[in-house]
Amino acid sequence: MWYEYLYRVLSIINYVVLIVIAIPIAIQVLYILLGFLPKKRFPKSEKKGRIAYLIPAHNEADVIYGTVKDALEHQNYPRELYDVYVVAHNCTDNTAELAEKAGAKVLVLNDPDPAHRMALYPLKYGVQEIIAIEGEEAYDMIVHLDADNRINAEFSSLMNDAFQAGVDFARPYEGALNGMQNFYTKASTMLYAFDSRFGSRVRERLHLAAHVNGSGAMMSVRMLRETGGYDCETLSDDAEFNMKRMFDGHKGHFVEDAVVYEDMPSSWRDTYNRNKRMGSGATSLFKSNAGNLWKHFFKTGDFSFLEVYFLFSLSLLNVLLCVWLPIYYIFHFVYLGFAGYGGIELTLFSAEYYRLSLWNTIFAAAGIAVGLFILFGYIQGLILAITDYKKLGAKNRRALTGTVFGFPAFLILYGITLLVGACSKPSWGRVARNVPPPSESGAEKTDGADGADGA
Repeated sequence: MWYEYLYRVLSIINYVVLIVIAIPIAIQVLYILLGFLPKKRFPKSEKKGRIAYLIPAHNEADVIYGTVKDALEHQNYPRELYDVYVVAHNCTDNTAELAEKAGAKVLVLNDPDPAHRMALYPLKYGVQEIIAIEGEEAYDMIVHLDADNRINAEFSSLMNDAFQAGVDFARPYEGALNGMQNFYTKASTMLYAFDSRFGSRVRERLHLAAHVNGSGAMMSVRMLRETGGYDCETLSDDAEFNMKRMFDGHKGHFVEDAVVYEDMPSSWRDTYNRNKRMGSGATSLFKSNAGNLWKHFFKTGDFSFLEVYFLFSLSLLNVLLCVWLPIYYIFHFVYLGFAGYGGIELTLFSAEYYRLSLWNTIFAAAGIAVGLFILFGYIQGLILAITDYKKLGAKNRRALTGTVFGFPAFLILYGITLLVGACSKPSWGRVARNVPPPSESGAEKTDGADGADGA
């Protein structure tokens, strides 16, 4: 009968879908299995380079003073060898004044184009201004920070060690500034920490390119001058910059003991907006660069390009995970139920065959789902809670117990929100800042709007 042939065709398509989905999932499993490889340490260098910390800021009066002050006063690095630059982008508050008061070198960018309301443009402007400096005042490295970040005391020294070892492009460990605030911040912290503790460490040890994106990214001035500056155009400018440098032959590295502490989203709305934005940007970037990634893999034989390809393919595979699989398996189980236990006429296979297929599918699907649920949810979360709890902002391991148990549910929500982003137009929404108390940050209490393009 026709419905038997339809079932066979859809089953074959589903096998193909499962294979496609299995590849990036297998890579993530590999990260966990190899996550206990020893971390890479760059040799300590007596030679010190000049560092420019660059912060794009739009109406960040609530946090900018504390961020600048913390960066300038808490680094175990010669003070004369680093500065903080703040690009005050279309600010209508006193961000520029507070940044300057804290000790930053302030660049003012007034750009009326509404399409430029994102961090890309102040970053591009700041990079061009800094790399144009020559002579004794010239810098060797630029480190991108967000307006609410903190960095550990050894950050500058560790990034300098990597630079002196020949690294032009590097990322730090991504920790959390407000990791213990509530469930959303705890779960988001674990999600970010996974790529640091597992993905980035394994890539570094296997000589694959690190994914250098977001806060704490170190870019050498020599590389920026060679490539024309911060040459990005999309909403996901950090990931775009990373891909372009890979195509240029600049391999990113991971400096694990350098930690940037980020402000994690503390509500469902901010979590949803951030994930949606990432899903939208990643999907757009993948569509425009998928062919180039394969091209450079065949040209160089470097598996870094395939690893990036399969990671970014997850943005589109979410459509298969969240749409195809539920619809197909509803049809699958309904059809096998009727075919195996009566209700429809059969010509190709017996009812016993369909009954056996039904139960085999139930056991296999349950086993795979539970296994992945335990591995990516509980085991991954448990390892992070045991080994990296301090970087996640916890005072002790017990503080993360509830998050470990709830982490699998967050991963499901994460996939759904990425799916929404993949199917929507890119946008840059405002996010709430979780301002640390003045006693912790050294910031003075000020009035200011929530951040937008400095997020």
